[in-house]
Amino acid sequence: MGVANQPTIVVIDDDYAMRLSCGKILSKMGLHFEAFEDGAQGLSAIGALKPDLVVVDLKMPGISGMEVVSRVREIDPQAVVVVITGYATIDTAVEAMKAGAYDFLPKPFSPDEFRLIVNRALERRQLALESQRTEVERALLKRRFVTFVSHQLQSPLAAIHQYLDVLKYLDNTEDAAAKRQEWIDRCLKRTEELQSIIRDWLTEAKIEGNTLSGQRTNVDLRQVILEILKSYEEMAAAEQVSLEARLPEQPLWVWGDRNCLSVAMDNLITNAIKYNKPGGKVDVCGSLADGEVIISVSDTGVGIPDQYRPFLFSEFFRVKSENGKYIGGTGLGLHIVKKIVSEMGGSVAMESEVNVGSTFRVRLPAWHEQAEKGKE
Repeated sequence: MGVANQPTIVVIDDDYAMRLSCGKILSKMGLHFEAFEDGAQGLSAIGALKPDLVVVDLKMPGISGMEVVSRVREIDPQAVVVVITGYATIDTAVEAMKAGAYDFLPKPFSPDEFRLIVNRALERRQLALESQRTEVERALLKRRFVTFVSHQLQSPLAAIHQYLDVLKYLDNTEDAAAKRQEWIDRCLKRTEELQSIIRDWLTEAKIEGNTLSGQRTNVDLRQVILEILKSYEEMAAAEQVSLEARLPEQPLWVWGDRNCLSVAMDNLITNAIKYNKPGGKVDVCGSLADGEVIISVSDTGVGIPDQYRPFLFSEFFRVKSENGKYIGGTGLGLHIVKKIVSEMGGSVAMESEVNVGSTFRVRLPAWHEQAEKGKE
């Protein structure tokens, strides 16, 4: 744990001269240390101090160094133990490692040898703590994800159940057919929302499992974007948003997974439509420059306030609409975009002004061979 963020080392050795020597070296290294002459005192102190590193002599009266090693692991599994001994053999080294020691240093040793092994052990301790924090964060993320999934599924499913219940008791009146169509359309819209949520979750699962990208090949982003824009014409019209593509005549070749790149472009274009204003516009531009394919997706929507920008590509984060308009989604879209683009060797940046609009700009390495052919 250390003192004021300073690593703490406990030295346990029945030899006063050795404790003094180790203490001088550690002091010069700027490290906090405590020294003890036997295993019982050392173990008692370890429980209170929770040191980052324990340096222990194997041959001591009373509680042996080997027993100290075993019991340190019980007190703090992340603590790093270095064994020092004047009776070094291959067998004792192996036995110490099996008991849980990180390293083994035979006596006598030079100050440089001791400094080296201490620094190495502290690096090991830091890595162990970082790994532990990562595991805790991952566990918390999984718990949050389960809660989030339950909430996200519950809302559209409850709505669909309600719509179907209405259909079941719909009277055979003159306007029954129109009402039936209205409730069916509502059900379909909610099922589309469910499908979108599930797609995002499956993509996120692939990201977590490092299986996001499949077979890579040369992909024409121009064609991918045109197909996506075509598929969203009806949605954009319903939102009173116009779609415009400013793309070159020649292909925009990149090297990557077509499905993943399609997901990334789809998320950017969908967001540009959803977060737009009635009468607004989505402008998708593409170009090839300096060995990169550059795609920008601009909207004339609500914009992104400064306080939201640091979290924009985080999991489950959604920008709240300032006009009170409900905007569905999982909050995974931009997180997925960044992961895909990064895995393909590219980058994504954002510019935005509140109530004016936003532009997301993706840069991906061009497929040079095809680009060269296009110039011929």
